[in-house]
Amino acid sequence: MSATAVRRLLPQVTDWRAVRRQPGRDLLAGLTVAVVALPLALGFGVASGLGAAAGLVTAVVAGALAAVFGGSNLQVSGPTGAMTVVLVPIVAQFGPGGVLTVGMLAGLILILLALVRAGQVARYMPAPVIEGFTAGIAGVILLQQIPTALGVHVQGERVLALAGQAVAAFVRQPQWPSLLIAAAVAAAMLAGARWRPTAPFSLLAVAAATVTTAMSGSPVQTIGVLPASLPAPSLAFLDLAAVPALATAAIAVAALAALESLLSATVADGMSVGQRHDPDRELFGQGVANLVTPLFGGVPATAAIARTAVNVRAGAASRLAALSHALILALLMFVAAPLVSQVPLAALAGVLIATAIRMVEVSALAALARASRSDGLVMALTAATTVLLDLVTAVLVGLVVAGGLALRRIAQAVRLDRVPLDTGDHHAEEQALLAEHIVAYRLDGPLFFAAAHRFLLELSEVAEVRVVILRMSRVSTIDASGALVLRDVVQRLERRGITVYLSGIRDGHHKALIAFGLLPRLSGLGRVFPDTAEAIAAARAVLGQLDRTRDDSVNP
Repeated sequence: MSATAVRRLLPQVTDWRAVRRQPGRDLLAGLTVAVVALPLALGFGVASGLGAAAGLVTAVVAGALAAVFGGSNLQVSGPTGAMTVVLVPIVAQFGPGGVLTVGMLAGLILILLALVRAGQVARYMPAPVIEGFTAGIAGVILLQQIPTALGVHVQGERVLALAGQAVAAFVRQPQWPSLLIAAAVAAAMLAGARWRPTAPFSLLAVAAATVTTAMSGSPVQTIGVLPASLPAPSLAFLDLAAVPALATAAIAVAALAALESLLSATVADGMSVGQRHDPDRELFGQGVANLVTPLFGGVPATAAIARTAVNVRAGAASRLAALSHALILALLMFVAAPLVSQVPLAALAGVLIATAIRMVEVSALAALARASRSDGLVMALTAATTVLLDLVTAVLVGLVVAGGLALRRIAQAVRLDRVPLDTGDHHAEEQALLAEHIVAYRLDGPLFFAAAHRFLLELSEVAEVRVVILRMSRVSTIDASGALVLRDVVQRLERRGITVYLSGIRDGHHKALIAFGLLPRLSGLGRVFPDTAEAIAAARAVLGQLDRTRDDSVNP
């Protein structure tokens, strides 16, 4: 690994040039995200099994480090619900020390992935998968906020079932103040975004909801008591003896962090204008964040799509927003804990509901659905799987289905066309004889496993000819399946007394044809030619010789 490759992953001076353009907007965006991130950090910390303090530490430490070392100007990192699902069984089996050890191991894996430039793979993510993932995440965010917006407390693992339980609990015992607060904040944000997009309506709406609730004395749930300070860094938690047993969990955590972070960065690029992230630097930033955060007792972190969306919609234009979000959270821990503790959770639910609605670009979804039915299917399937199962499964399902449909389209595009023979200046009788006994077929496109058997069926139906010339110059690629089927086709035709010639085999295609013995055998028989004209001449000569031999035997 060269020093240049390592320096490429480190923070650059150019990362901070955008800070000087509109620092006020970035600071306001950071403050808005901090207000939204605070209860989420506390809640995810509790859900992970390590406590509220661990979640807040993660938001501060991982949020700051990922902002400095990451590859996106808009990304906001911290504890997430998807990561919590992975951590719960680790806590149950290995305890808090196991979770922190897994976090450090995952950080090392992410740094290694960045060094080998694995982040570039995300550039090949199909658009329907990204749009479906975004729409699904928006649905998950909205469903997650329903219990808080309705002022009820329910427990469960699946967001759809959880939302249904919340609605049922609300019907039995309505909590109108919470619902009114969430609806008012969401409506203010959505209306304000249309009227003046650059204004921090989310912050204003949350502040107004907090003041109104305090003055009216409405019985709504608030954030509550905050931890007073960050713990001192320590290595005492490391469970080195359990590292072999934790390796699989660390790989899963690293994969989730990489997947969620890269997709979140891609979504952030799509929500903004002129922003493009560096996927390898993003992996490196997440690796550094996860390597250091456990030293302070924090849980594994990743980019948070909901907070990133809030950041973008609040007007963020540089890394200052994400960095200030982490610093503001740290400051709130020390100086404003009593004030922040009074913010209604329903107000924050309203912020996230509005954010989820604004994440969905209806025009982009409609365009993909109109483009083709297969793209619409992939998009809908990815979105539904995200809501019903989890984001990792959703992306895998989307990629598999998209890949299968793409292979199907490619396979259908492969053509086997009968082409006219270039017979040159010959008598009409010779042309009639050639047309009757020799036929040439041109193969267009890739001859691979998805198309090979259709090719076999088509070519095996050739009838009433003595010579078949296969023109290979337009075959783009041949894999093992294609070479095997081509050999089978030649053997089937030969068993019917039809001689097969190959012409125009491209460089790079010989290896597969040699591996199955087809090319050496036909070359030995003199049936492989660089171009079709030579193959035609050879076929004509052979047929002429056979016809003369037959005539001599009939008329001795």
